[in-house]
Amino acid sequence: MTDVDFLRDTRAAYDAVAEPYAERFREELADNVWDGAVLDAYARIVRGPVLDVGCGPGRVTAYLHRRGLDVSGVDLSPGMVAAARRAYPDLRFTGGSMTALDVPDASLGGVVAWYSVIHVPDDVLPAVLAEFHRVLAPGGHLALAFQVGDEPLRPAAMLGAPVALTFHRRRPDAVADLLARAGLPVRVRLVREPEVHPTHTEHTPQAYILARKPTDAG
Repeated sequence: MTDVDFLRDTRAAYDAVAEPYAERFREELADNVWDGAVLDAYARIVRGPVLDVGCGPGRVTAYLHRRGLDVSGVDLSPGMVAAARRAYPDLRFTGGSMTALDVPDASLGGVVAWYSVIHVPDDVLPAVLAEFHRVLAPGGHLALAFQVGDEPLRPAAMLGAPVALTFHRRRPDAVADLLARAGLPVRVRLVREPEVHPTHTEHTPQAYILARKPTDAG
């Protein structure tokens, strides 16, 4: 699969399910104690503008905004961007790819990729993490969430729509190593067991990683 293939397939899949996805997961954070706890901690340490990369219908963007952050969202799927704008018209959402963010160097206090790098192929992930490093200011914080595992998941359908989409499950130690190589040493890592939520049932452990771009002083 080439870079163009994965971007095309991911965009098409989320365009196909944008409306039902937005409706189904609109209140998901209200029922997910651990996601909320990690995002709350993240909101306390970040200084400066934050970009929610792969924001989907905007629920994480809105959550962080309610906690006082200057946050905007970007997503590959025009359908998801449209859904986010309808749900949260007071926030900024744009279309774009995490492989080439339309953001100046060292301009962000934070980057959030909440279950969005899960669709990035292994051979592309180092370049995406390097892009996160590029846009973060010294001292800026990155927050990642992803499913833990070794084998990818390739469902034939999602929310009733046929898709060609790969969910990459990864080991936290492997992701932490990639982050270190990208110049983003890990400050916090947390793994929890799968849970049953009102919106969905998890089948694998879930990981959260917070990393920080070093300041000039180290």
